Amino acid sequence: MEETRILLKLSGEALAGEKKTGFDEATVLEVAGQVKQVLDAGKQVAVVIGGGNFWRGRTSEHMDRVKADQIGILATVMNCIYVAEMFRLKGISTKIMTPFECGNMTELFRKDEAVKALEAGTVVFFAGGTGHPYFSTDMATVLMAIEIEADVILSGKAIDGVYDSDPKVNPNAKKYDKMEMQDIVDQKLGVIDLASAVLAMENHMPMKLFGLNGENSIVRAMTGEFTGTYIHA
Repeated sequence: MEETRILLKLSGEALAGEKKTGFDEATVLEVAGQVKQVLDAGKQVAVVIGGGNFWRGRTSEHMDRVKADQIGILATVMNCIYVAEMFRLKGISTKIMTPFECGNMTELFRKDEAVKALEAGTVVFFAGGTGHPYFSTDMATVLMAIEIEADVILSGKAIDGVYDSDPKVNPNAKKYDKMEMQDIVDQKLGVIDLASAVLAMENHMPMKLFGLNGENSIVRAMTGEFTGTYIHA
């Protein structure tokens, strides 16, 4: 099946580059340039961004989980506002949608409006996760991909694929070229959280996981040069 409508998931950490926090502008502009190439090839692109370059609520020891997750939700809104602006500098039309009212900074998500914008060549950013605590941006990614009827999820991370163990700890860790979403669930590989993996599996939503910081990685993920892990659903 031709992959025409793509949901691109970007990890906050990957956007921070070597700094590990905040934004690395060169990295974000590089991503924007690649997305422009994908759009020029006739593809439709939606984007979800994690908040890990600002906040990781699950590692907060002394806060109520709901409040910690709410900070993480707002971090994704900040990320989308910044990255959307960098995209506009590259001549890309953008729209930011959230599942809750956010003043005049974003629009409230409506499927019909989102699809109409995608078909017109606008990159639609889905910020604010699901709007609820206890749901990761992985869940928001899968959920939005299903809602807008995307053909595939492209997940750009700080790691270049799925391994059988942590390659930072085990230098002999084996990288998978292809695998089933069921394997993610059965082996609890932690690539995406279990609830998100089950939702993707039940709705037959495939995912390509790759290292965002690899050269021309997003464009290559759309071609035969893909070197990450393809996860069948």
